[in-house]
Parts: sequence; C-alpha cells; structure tokens
Amino acid sequence: MTKNTHDADVAFIEALAKLLRDNDLTELQVKRDYAEDDSLNVRVSRAAPAAAPVQATVAAAPALAPAPAAAPAAPAAADHGGDPAQHPGAVPSPMVGTVYMQAEPGAPSFISVGDTVSEGDTLLIVEAMKTMNHIPAPRAGKVSRILVTDGDPVEFGTPLVILE
Repeated sequence: MTKNTHDADVAFIEALAKLLRDNDLTELQVKRDYAEDDSLNVRVSRAAPAAAPVQATVAAAPALAPAPAAAPAAPAAADHGGDPAQHPGAVPSPMVGTVYMQAEPGAPSFISVGDTVSEGDTLLIVEAMKTMNHIPAPRAGKVSRILVTDGDPVEFGTPLVILE
C-alpha cells in the first residue's frame, strides 16, 4: 500500500467517525474494493451515544451496512439517571424494526403524552421484515413520555414509551 493510499484511507476512516458522531449512530460498516485482491474493510462503532470515544477498526465486512441508530429521547428529562431504559415504567421494543405511531399515514396516533391506556391497548407498531407488529401496553397507566418518533429505527430493548 502506498503512502498516498494510506493517507486517503485514514481520511476516509476519520470522515466515517465524524459521520457516526454527527448522525448519532452507534455503528457504521463499509467495504471499499480497490482492485481484485485489494480492499479496505472498516467498522467504526461506539458503545453508546456520547458515552464512549469513537473507535475505528479494520475488520472483515460483508458489505456496506449502516446499523440502526439508537432511539433519541424526546424530552430530555433527567429521570432515573437520564437513562429511560432504567425507568420502571419503560416499555422496551421486543424486536428490531421501524416504529410507526399510527395505523396508516394520515391516521391519528395510537397514543399521545398524557393519554391513559389500558393493558393490551396498542401503543405503536414496530415493522419487522414487512410485518406490522402491534406493541401492546404491558399494564394500564398514563403515557408520561414517548421516546421515539414515527419512522425511527429501533433495536431490541430500545425504550419506546414510559408509562406511569
């Protein structure tokens, strides 16, 4: 590898790290093919949003595949150490997918902050593999926070809603 190619690769990795930070992503993976027997496989990740420094590693990668972003908290309340997942009323995502707040575009949202829900009421939908999965309220309560927005990607265990 020439010095020129090495410098370009370092600049590319730094640009990926900046992209990771700027878009609040947890991981990016890219494979660059230069020639038949020459490629660069890069995975840039961080443990948690704004909690750990960005790490850059060169590893084998199957293809370009950005990972889902962590769900941002809507109101920045400092309840339970600032981590909504630790809140006793947190409703976690049971799967990886995309959140939808209403049954169809233009329809009213299933829930709003301040709504009272009964056990089993649909809180939102998580689409996974082209299947719309209705996420039911695990218990009755009042919706105190909605931690995701329509169209957000979520991971398994991502807190979706806080019920009080």
